[in-house]
Amino acid sequence: MTTAKTSRIASFRPVLFVVTAIALVWSTVLLYAGGFTTTIGAGMAFLDWPLSNGSINPEGWTRDRDQLAEHSHRLAGMIIGILAIIIAVLFWRLERRAWLRGLAVVLLLAVIAQGILGGLRVLYDELNTGAEHNYLAQTFAVLHALGAQSVVLLLTTLVVCSSPGWFQPLPKLRNQQAFGHLYRLGWVLLIATALTILAGAIMRHIGAGLAIPTFPAATADGHWLPATFTFPVAIHFIHRTLGLLLLPLIVYYGLLFYRAAAGSLRLSLIGWLPILLVIAQIALGWLILHTLRNAHVTTLHMLNGAALMASLCACLCWSRKCRPAKSAAAAMPAANFPSTITSTNVS
Repeated sequence: MTTAKTSRIASFRPVLFVVTAIALVWSTVLLYAGGFTTTIGAGMAFLDWPLSNGSINPEGWTRDRDQLAEHSHRLAGMIIGILAIIIAVLFWRLERRAWLRGLAVVLLLAVIAQGILGGLRVLYDELNTGAEHNYLAQTFAVLHALGAQSVVLLLTTLVVCSSPGWFQPLPKLRNQQAFGHLYRLGWVLLIATALTILAGAIMRHIGAGLAIPTFPAATADGHWLPATFTFPVAIHFIHRTLGLLLLPLIVYYGLLFYRAAAGSLRLSLIGWLPILLVIAQIALGWLILHTLRNAHVTTLHMLNGAALMASLCACLCWSRKCRPAKSAAAAMPAANFPSTITSTNVS
């Protein structure tokens, strides 16, 4: 008789992959809506939360740009909340891997926390509190921005580990030994990219996007260091410096991944994603200055940063799966296992 434990799936289940993929795609809509709202300074288009002017459908919100941006962001957040509930329920009922079930629950908690942080950003704004400064609201805004990136990373992991390719036997790779190194390096680059995005989030929310208007030099006469270091200039300089340092490192990492994955077209192409995205990120950063912080270009820069994080996360997941087995049992070919795929195959 099939037990409750063995009845949990250990193979590809389309519903899990499709729902998480839909949520990941929708998260880009949510990110763009939130990023555009921040860029045009419309975060306080409504002074209340969770309702907008006391209503789910406030009068005239589609005719005012600021209200349209902010309320669309809130509605998109409601949809991602519903999707997160569905994902948590489906994974808990269908997924065999305990760590992935737990990750689906973490996603739901992260989405809830994300909504609360967005609400606190509104409720504790100086327009509501009458405070002499807006540091508390800006802190909540930065945490809200980082929470959005965390949701994207969680969804990316769920999508990758639920994809059909995850359950297929690995092809003969050119240099499987390299994936152990790639796994460790991937963590370093992911953390470094997160710190760069943190600096960027602070920069955006204090209005320091044009604190250094020239690029790549920091002054008009070609000096690499700013003439003065106020906090807006310093955080802008940290953000761009980290980005420029990450450019060659991520390109190097992507090329290593591509070479190690030779033998699998799918994995080789995944290695090119962070390379293309980090180049696009630097180009968008330059374009922000060239267009004097055009709202759509600035928002695309933020969105591309999230895509870069997601691509590094996908490479990290595949590096973990492809790195050499640590035990003889784990190294056995898939054909020696029972027909039901074990946790070793799909971890």
